[in-house]
Amino acid sequence: MSDSSVVAPNAGGAPKVSKISEAVIRIAGNSQDGIQAIGGFLARLAGRSEQEVMTFMTIPSTISGGPSIFQVRIGSGEVLSSGDDADVLLCFYQHSYEEHIKSLKKGGIVLYDSDHIEAKPEWQKDYHHLGIPISSLTVEAIGGTAKDKGKNIYSLGLIAKMFDLDLPKLEKLITERFAGKDQSIVKNALAAFHAGYAHSLGNVLETFKFVDSKGKDGQQVVMNGNEAIGFGLIAAGVRFGAGYPITPWSDIMELLRRELPKYGGSFIQTEDEIAAISMAIGGSYAGRVAVTGSSGPGISLKTEALGWAIMAEMPLVVIDVQRGGPSTGMPTSIEQSDLNIACFGSHGDAPRVVIAPADVEDCFYSAIEAVNIAKKYSVPVILLTDQGIATRIEAFTEPNLEKICQDISPTFTPVADHKPYDLSKADGITQHLPPGTWIQSGKYPIVTGLEHDELGHPTGSPKLHMQMMAKRRKKLQALGNTLPTPKVYGPPEGNVLLVGWGSTQGPIKEAVDRARAAGDSVSSLHIKHLNPLPPGLENIFAGFNNVLVVEMNDEGLYGFGQLGGLLRQRYCDPKIRGINKTDGLTFKVKEILERVKTNVADGLRKH
Repeated sequence: MSDSSVVAPNAGGAPKVSKISEAVIRIAGNSQDGIQAIGGFLARLAGRSEQEVMTFMTIPSTISGGPSIFQVRIGSGEVLSSGDDADVLLCFYQHSYEEHIKSLKKGGIVLYDSDHIEAKPEWQKDYHHLGIPISSLTVEAIGGTAKDKGKNIYSLGLIAKMFDLDLPKLEKLITERFAGKDQSIVKNALAAFHAGYAHSLGNVLETFKFVDSKGKDGQQVVMNGNEAIGFGLIAAGVRFGAGYPITPWSDIMELLRRELPKYGGSFIQTEDEIAAISMAIGGSYAGRVAVTGSSGPGISLKTEALGWAIMAEMPLVVIDVQRGGPSTGMPTSIEQSDLNIACFGSHGDAPRVVIAPADVEDCFYSAIEAVNIAKKYSVPVILLTDQGIATRIEAFTEPNLEKICQDISPTFTPVADHKPYDLSKADGITQHLPPGTWIQSGKYPIVTGLEHDELGHPTGSPKLHMQMMAKRRKKLQALGNTLPTPKVYGPPEGNVLLVGWGSTQGPIKEAVDRARAAGDSVSSLHIKHLNPLPPGLENIFAGFNNVLVVEMNDEGLYGFGQLGGLLRQRYCDPKIRGINKTDGLTFKVKEILERVKTNVADGLRKH
């Protein structure tokens, strides 16, 4: 926490109040304790208070639950990551205390449930300990029949008191959270919250108050990445989708299943992954871009049908919310190891578009972009996100939905003639007519997974196969030529360029800020369009001595990860090297900076 001013204790002995610009709060317990709910309340309160916020969570992959954390970073200025080290640790059990206390900054506050935790003397000199019998006080506040099920809300009251948070806004959030449930549940939740807020933290502990944040342009909305993708698809005009449940994609599926009927659409849960993509392809063939999605294991199952969609040139959006692999891997951990399957996963040469949003706000707009590219170029578009963005909560300016929302309903205007796979078009772009459109020549096209002529009829012609292969390639090249060159964060020339994609953007930018503040020559570049790549990257790389690609996947056989391999393949530049990890956690800023020093030293020795 960074103090900007301090108010001294008053005559009555009340604790001093420190003005702070940001705070990192880590909540550790078990997944059954509702710790995600505490973090969610704090994040949404920050969004409604015009503050910046970013969260990080871990959840167990077992159905029975287990140890879990939720970390939230709230700031009155720009927040780029969920924070390396916590200012406050709230923990419920001995294991959560012992495993996470070293995530605290020295001098940080550990707020713990003394009913279940015995503080260790050797740690009390480094961290300020505040033990409160949270479980028993919760039972006392809401009655024995509730046991301690409301201890998360009681703890929220303690945090609210510690940080002088907006009480009416939190009460409203709690009421909204339990809306539709029995009134006794809402009453108990508010009782637990007020009991925690009223509990004395002791005069030895200072309280904190966030300084006023800079005014935002327009009202903020608060959501996680999965929600942003779902609402982005709806705003883009998608009205049909099909999927099969798998972590961490399932939340998007459930949102679309719930929301699409409100707009005249539908989402179908199918019997398996193959049926899901096949049904979505059928929806797209009917004249409107459809969506399907999964995580890595499900994407593997979808690849045969994806190849069919590429051959038939069907507009389709496929969401891949990456998780740790291979196989079932680590279902609730973060990884960026699906880039290769997203770009190349199919038999034969099967070009498709791959886009990776960088944050929650970008998820919303990237979903719209994916739909528009799929529609314009009649091509499957893979929207490649990850578990970090999927569950991360952020606040961003509310989109202007009147301008953004679009109608992509098919039209059935009669045409004189139509060849969907017209080889005379230099850009190779295919345009299908929705079935039922009157073609006055009487020559109606078909779609098939076989190689075909300009009307879609199967052919074994070597000449046509070569022409159609080139056609499917050319339209992606045409798209690539229209993509914007990403902007360098920091000076356009220097010693080190950090390159990232997806959810690594925030930590990389913060690493650049810290490095430059220390006098180091470091800049960064974030690539959103991964296939095709945007133009001009080679000119940017030429301005730096070291190009280090930061990504959460394995360094492979030759010392660089999946995007690093794509860039080396494309530009044949040996100074492109990797900073990789596969621990299932997001990058910490200090990890990136440490690896930069190691990699640059190694690179200098090799050269």
